[in-house]
This record gives sequence, C-alpha cells and structure tokens, in this order.
Amino acid sequence: MLQQFLQDFGYFALFLGTFFEGETILVLAGFLAFREYMDIKLVVLVAFCGSYAGDQLWYFMGRRHGRKILARKPRWQAMGDRALEHIRRHPDIWVLSFRFVYGLRTVMPVAIGLSGYPPRRYLLLNGIGAAVWALALGLAAYHFGAILEGMLGSIKKYELWVLGGLLLLGVLLWLRRRFRTIRAERRAAADEQPGKAEQPVAPEKQPEHGHDHR
Repeated sequence: MLQQFLQDFGYFALFLGTFFEGETILVLAGFLAFREYMDIKLVVLVAFCGSYAGDQLWYFMGRRHGRKILARKPRWQAMGDRALEHIRRHPDIWVLSFRFVYGLRTVMPVAIGLSGYPPRRYLLLNGIGAAVWALALGLAAYHFGAILEGMLGSIKKYELWVLGGLLLLGVLLWLRRRFRTIRAERRAAADEQPGKAEQPVAPEKQPEHGHDHR
C-alpha cells in the first residue's frame, strides 16, 4: 500500500518539496529509495528538477521585484542584505553553493537576481549547483539507510521509527524557522512604535477671540 502510494504521488511530492525548500524531503526520499519504495535515480533527477526550477523562478522574481520581496519580512530583509554582501565578494561560489547553507535557499536566489548577476551564467551555474546538491544529499540519505541496517540488523522493524524521526526533524526545523520569523517581526514592530510615539504633536489651534460688537 505504501509502495503504491509513493509510486503514484511520491515523486510529485518530492518535486514540490524541492521546488520550495527541499532538504528534509530529499533525505526522506533517499531513505525510501534504500527501502526500495522509490528509485534512487528518479529521486535524484526529480530533486534536481524541482530545485533547479524553484531557484530559477526566485532568481527572475528577484530581478524584477527583489526589494519588494525582501521587504515583506524583516528577517528576509536582514538576510537579503547579508546575502548581497556575500554575492558581491564571491558571486560564482555562492551561486554554486548556497543550497548547502541552511536558511538561504529562498533568499539567496532573490538576492542574486537583485544583484544583477547575468541570467545565462546563472542558468548554467545554478544547474551545476542543483545537480551536485541532489546527488550529494540524495545519495548520502540512500547510504545512510545502509549504515542503519548494518547497525540495527534488519531495518524493516525500525523503518517506521526512522521515517517518523525524519518527518519530526523536518517539522521541528520548520517550526524553528517560523518562530524566528515571528520574533523578528515583533522586534521590528516594537522598534517602530517608539519612533511613532516621539513624533511631535501639532499644537491645537486656539479659538480666535473676536471683538465684541455692540
């Protein structure tokens, strides 16, 4: 039943997951490939396509609306400014490697587009980076299953625990990121309030006293 479900929807879910973020779902897919529920070659290929397509989209959005996108969230704004500094120093290195830096997957392509990085060069180097990322992470998760099997014996009776642990890890990482974003937004709102409170208040106009007419 699980195998049929994964054959029907697993690769589509993997594409969507890697399109938007991707680390946890790729690790999970690599482990499932070890358990022969999925094909490791297709896992790597689909992860590459999802990651490549997602980052190309964010890049072109960054070229057109980069500042507006980063200004939506205080944390994105701060990370985007830091990313722009990195890109100006070593642009090609960051295009190739930003997927391996936790938390920069969405912001970095926007910053790269905003920096004016050449589209054709990004098309090529982003493809190389996506291929290396999909191969490295997918195969690492695949062989991670083999290591577990060697440590635990028959992994069949433990695989649900492993799957649950990977899913829990993904949820915890998402919650951590979400709470950090909420805290940053609250701090930004708190910083704005004193500024508003210190604005001078316009004096009220006193009523003019006319002359008494008798």
